[in-house]
Amino acid sequence: MIIGVVEHDRDKISDLSLQMLTLGNLLAEQLSVPLHALLIGEAGAALARTLGSSGVSVVHIAKNDRLDEYAPQAWAQCVVELVSTTSPEIVLAAGTDRGHEVMAHVAARTDLPLATNCTQVQPGESFEVTRLRWGGSLLEEAQLSGAVKLLTVAPHAIAAQEVPVAAEPGVDMFSPGLADDDFRVRVAGRIEPDRSKISLGDAKVVVGGGRGVGSAEGFEILEEIASMLGGTVGCSRAVTSLGWRPHSDQVGQTGTRIAPDVYIACGISGAIQHMVGCKSAKCLVAINKDPEAPIVAQADYAIIGDLKQVLPALRDAIRNAQNGS
Repeated sequence: MIIGVVEHDRDKISDLSLQMLTLGNLLAEQLSVPLHALLIGEAGAALARTLGSSGVSVVHIAKNDRLDEYAPQAWAQCVVELVSTTSPEIVLAAGTDRGHEVMAHVAARTDLPLATNCTQVQPGESFEVTRLRWGGSLLEEAQLSGAVKLLTVAPHAIAAQEVPVAAEPGVDMFSPGLADDDFRVRVAGRIEPDRSKISLGDAKVVVGGGRGVGSAEGFEILEEIASMLGGTVGCSRAVTSLGWRPHSDQVGQTGTRIAPDVYIACGISGAIQHMVGCKSAKCLVAINKDPEAPIVAQADYAIIGDLKQVLPALRDAIRNAQNGS
């Protein structure tokens, strides 16, 4: 058996969890074992039947009144108890902040091996795994042994796919034994983002700005271009450090990892931490006055020039194209 720990929030399954389940289904076919899923909190019950399209045959739902919001140690205990009663060969989670945190707690509580940010997994007596290291700048090939293998799947390493013939999965409700200490860390409240804007994680077009934009006011034309293209604006860490944009706009290793159809990077040098965040973009367009900037070497297209000249020309060209002139 393989168990996938599925993240959900506000009646929606995480896209990265669906990617994780795609790898889980592939491994289940290779090992000729069933794929199960774990949803934590009774709110997940309404989502259970949708997981059949990912190849899940049974959905385990951990129910407890205090599991309505995320609590990493409580989530980990739910995984530990399910592992103890079902004895799976593999436990998978998405390579998100939550996925890494929960699986680290699970590994510590069970003394089982954990491989994070995996892009490929080859089963065998010892599993051969390929995983991202050093912020995505290095691929490591390693072997993973243990009675149960714990893995997290690197974001956007595997495209989510539905199975050709989906059957509605069975549902198993269980009540984990949780102590007060399991809720020492928990989500106590939320600050809602501006829902009127397209989120960085969902945007098909992202226009990013770096220190080269020059000021907070310099982002006005980036906002204009992004709006014309139906996208949103991102930025580099340097910009958030200068206070020009909020951290929620940051693209990078310590910000949001994006996978748009087009990423237009304006005045961004291309530090490795930033490139980790945009490496899944299908097309990268770099606009920079420095032809030797690291981002230029990794771009699909590069425009070498002054942003003050290039961006107005780009805006006008987009407007003319949209007006048919």
